Amino acid sequence: MATAPIVQKFGGTSVGSVERLQAVAQRVANTAKDAPVVVVVSAMGKSTDALVALANEISSNPSRREMDMLLSTGEQVSIALLSMALQELGQPAISMTGAQVGIVTEAEHSRARILQISTDRLQRQLDAGKVVVVAGFQGMASGDEFEITTLGRGGSDTSAVALAAALHADRCEIYTDVPGILTTDPRIVPHAQLMDEVSCDEMLELASLGATVLHPRAVEIARNYGVPLVVRSSWTNDPGTRITAPAPLDRALAGLELVHPVDAVELNPTEAKISFVRVPDRPGIAAKLFSELGRRNLDVDLIVQSIH
Repeated sequence: MATAPIVQKFGGTSVGSVERLQAVAQRVANTAKDAPVVVVVSAMGKSTDALVALANEISSNPSRREMDMLLSTGEQVSIALLSMALQELGQPAISMTGAQVGIVTEAEHSRARILQISTDRLQRQLDAGKVVVVAGFQGMASGDEFEITTLGRGGSDTSAVALAAALHADRCEIYTDVPGILTTDPRIVPHAQLMDEVSCDEMLELASLGATVLHPRAVEIARNYGVPLVVRSSWTNDPGTRITAPAPLDRALAGLELVHPVDAVELNPTEAKISFVRVPDRPGIAAKLFSELGRRNLDVDLIVQSIH
């Protein structure tokens, strides 16, 4: 039985210089000794910001299509250089854009969602013993126009996890400049602790509250398709944080990012929702309301209050 591939994703900081690209290549080559590897990379360092600045010098309101054409070049630089670095180590490698690797998206420039991934070409390269280095953050719109699209915020994370789902990968490793998922922001709380393991649901909750180490879009795909995630530091060999996913369901990959599964629905006919409007905003009013509810032995599960 063929060994399941490993998907590794490296962000812009991790590939921000020649030296860092070479270090990433060494890590990837070591992994490739034991399993097929697909690497997803972002644009080098702050190069995307530099491209945006160039566009703004030309136009105060550049079209989203042309911005996609421009910004997609940043990742193409990274994949070509990383492939060269791997080849210098004696590891066969090939770089591929999002379109070449079969990532098909909505026809929505600058914020496209992934619809499906055709992995035939990618799998042939893996079967030939090559590391496949993929440009994150981009794909090709469905239809006959072959439009380049970008995925928007969190696009490289999303590309990596989507590829892992399509390939039924053993795991998807997200390499970053922090050691893993921490209990809080270490810039604010210096003694923040590294968590060994969290669930996808817990990670989604953390992301909704501001954690930026992993984008919610990527976590949702991992949860929907049972992709095991690992968040690790690019600078050490520490194991990082495992993000556990539910057992994979037999779910079609068509409409990959459009899937919003409902695992279960429960009806409780003994509960009711009551809204009070024009309640005066002064002390004592809430006490009167809930005292009356208590006098009638009515339990309150949830209170939502808004002031307009």
